[in-house]
Amino acid sequence: QAQVVESGGGLVQAGDSLRLSCTYSGRPFGEYAMGWFRQGSGKEREFVAIFRWRGPMQFYSDSVRGRFTISRDNNQNTVYLQMNNLKPEDTAVYFCAAGWPAGTTRVRTASEYTYWGQGTQVTVSS
Repeated sequence: QAQVVESGGGLVQAGDSLRLSCTYSGRPFGEYAMGWFRQGSGKEREFVAIFRWRGPMQFYSDSVRGRFTISRDNNQNTVYLQMNNLKPEDTAVYFCAAGWPAGTTRVRTASEYTYWGQGTQVTVSS
């Protein structure tokens, strides 16, 4: 059974940086994509950033574009989320997701992803 394993996260102050990583134990193919969603306290899970293997292409939510960067390590089947200039509103549990979204219009939809990590807490104090 393939799985994704996350690492990173923690408690930082506003303006600081953090890096999350996520590794997929299976073999990416086709329309494979991997990246991050987050869920703040009392909020619904929301899209953050996705790396699509074909292209390759990167997708970001408006709230993180220009501050967060998603990248890939081909050899390790790993993606990284470099988070700079963190804000208190970035506080959430961050979940890694991996799967095969049905086209670029679906990469921001959580239900398109097959594998999910256990989540890692990111807390940004003001």
